[in-house]
Formats: sequence, structure tokens, C-alpha cells
Amino acid sequence: MHHVAWHAYQLLNGHELIDLFQCVRPDALIHTAAIADIDIAEANRPLARAVNVEVTRDLVNLCHETGCKLVFCSTDTIFDGERAPYKEGDPPRPVNYYGETKVDAEQVVRRLGSPWVIARLAIVMGLPIIGSGNSFLARMLPALKDGQKINVPPREVRTPVDVITAGRALLELAGGTHEGIFHLAGNSRVGRLELGRKIAARFGFSEDLITEASGAHATSRRATRPRDVSLDNTKARAYLQTPMRSIDEALSLIQEAAQSVLS
Repeated sequence: MHHVAWHAYQLLNGHELIDLFQCVRPDALIHTAAIADIDIAEANRPLARAVNVEVTRDLVNLCHETGCKLVFCSTDTIFDGERAPYKEGDPPRPVNYYGETKVDAEQVVRRLGSPWVIARLAIVMGLPIIGSGNSFLARMLPALKDGQKINVPPREVRTPVDVITAGRALLELAGGTHEGIFHLAGNSRVGRLELGRKIAARFGFSEDLITEASGAHATSRRATRPRDVSLDNTKARAYLQTPMRSIDEALSLIQEAAQSVLS
């Protein structure tokens, strides 16, 4: 890639962050860093708050001082799952600590004097460039290749977005004049069980490997999840040139990118 420079710093080191900001002097910032694993956030609340809220506060202050536009990545799980599909103006009611930290961070971003965008992402499907990150596909596909059965919760409903579409939309939000809240979500509303079986079938594995988790298995050691956090993406489809995609279209994009991983 052209005109790309990598910088590394300790996320919780405020002095390093200030130095990096002064070095780069960005016109726009897409803030994706987070403790995004719901169970890890629940079990490590001080760390989750430090990363998800306090780092965001530091970035908001730096953006305010320099006039940098901030695009903050939030989540569909700020909602309680009982009133879907959710629009941008619907009040958040998180049911787990991760959701709470994201609601608090959104409030911090809203107080930014310079331009801001809150991009609420639905569950993101894709493969990371480095490591496994928080990608469920990075864990799921090797397990399917080895013939392992995967238990998934049957009653969690989402509007998945592929990582390629999400990335393009975030760049468009950062580079344009858009401000406010946008829901970046796919056009298809699917349960986790149906989603898992669609992924298995698309990548040539037996759908029988995706099984419904029993009640005890589904709830043990898991933080509370909302039942249905489908997002209404009408605003994104109206204001962004980046097309929001159906589940089948999204899987086609991912499949193209995943060929080298599965070979």
C-alpha cells in the first residue's frame, strides 16, 4: 500500500499517545481499540473501563485540541435486545458491562467540540491480518476444517456486517462531512445458529457441525447477551456510498479474502 505508515504505542500510556498525536497530526481518527470480548470485559471491569472509556476520553481531548475529526466505533450490544430493530435515536439499555462502557464512551464522544461520528457496528464477520483478534471466524473456520462441532447460542439475533464493508464505510465517514450516529449493519437479520450454518455451508463444511448450545452450556461462564440487537441501517444506506450488504453478499466478499487461509 502507498502512503501508509505504522506507529506503535502503549494504549494506556497517555504520554505516548500525546507524543504520537503530535507526530502524526491527523485530520481524522478512526478509533477502533477496545476490550471488545464481552466475557473478558465482564471479568476485567477496571481494564475494560480504562480501555473503552478512559482511552476514548484521552482521544476526545486530543481531537478537541487539534480540531481532528473522530470516528468512534461503538456496538449493537448497547441495546437490551427487546425492541429491535434499533434506529440511531433509540435509547441504549445495555445488559452487560461491555455495553455499559460503550454507552459511557459514546457520551464522552458526544461532548467533543470538533466533528464526531459514532459508528455502531453490528457483529463483524471477517479475518484479521495479524493474529486472531476478536474474530469469531478466525476461530471458527480452523475448527470446522478439523471436523469439530461448534455450539452456538440459538436465540441471539444480529444483523452481521462483513469487515470489508465496515472498513470502507468507516473510511468514508472519516473522509467525508458526515457527523452524528450511524448504524453499520448488514441488510439481513439472522440468528447465530442460522449464521453459523450459512458460514459452514458457504465454506464447504457440513452444517451439522454447527449445533445449538444447550441451556446450561449457553449460559455457563457467559455474560448476559441481549436477545435481538438487529440494527436499522436505513440512514447508512441513504447517506453513504458504501453499500450495506445482505448476508450472502457479505459472505462472498469474505470468502474471496479467505481462500489463502483455507488452502
